[in-house]
Amino acid sequence: MTQAINIFLGLVCICIGQLALAQTTDSSASVSVLPYHQIPEYPREYTASTVAARMIDALGFRYYWATEGLRPEDLTYQPNEAARTTGETLDHIHQLIKIIAQAIGQNPSSAPEKAVPNSFNEKREDTLLRLKEISDLLKASDAEAMEGFNLVFKGDESQSSYPFWNMINGPIADALWHAGQVASFRRSSGNPMNPRVDVFMGNLRE
Repeated sequence: MTQAINIFLGLVCICIGQLALAQTTDSSASVSVLPYHQIPEYPREYTASTVAARMIDALGFRYYWATEGLRPEDLTYQPNEAARTTGETLDHIHQLIKIIAQAIGQNPSSAPEKAVPNSFNEKREDTLLRLKEISDLLKASDAEAMEGFNLVFKGDESQSSYPFWNMINGPIADALWHAGQVASFRRSSGNPMNPRVDVFMGNLRE
């Protein structure tokens, strides 16, 4: 009888261990679904497109960790009445990434868009996936193709076009700027960014 009980308890322990392992695996998988947990390996060649892609990758890494683990109270934080909240700043970053994606896809900024994600998690996921798509498209492009990556703003009666140079000092630099704001805001709202984040190396310090 005692032996049977011991066998039963042993089987229970094995089952519990397997469930815990499965949960850990699932948790790890969910973390790795989104890109930019760490920065990708750098390209082997220096070209206009690989350098531009690296800027996008750097933005993706900084955005990932600036937004990782944000709480509702962080999203509503506002430095002063004249400033955007953290949530509104993330909305602005999302809009900037949409503009960049449209230019790389050679679509005017007024082109039809899919529905804007409502929740913070959906918006964060959409932003990171768009950044990865932009980076991949740039890495696969040559100098001639990049000449067609213009920022095109189309109104009802007029249209204006700007070269990729304006993309760098415009929405790309602006998105980097605002990602830094998010990192600063969350520190002020009592939830600082993971101190192990190494933006120079693009990974987490051991």
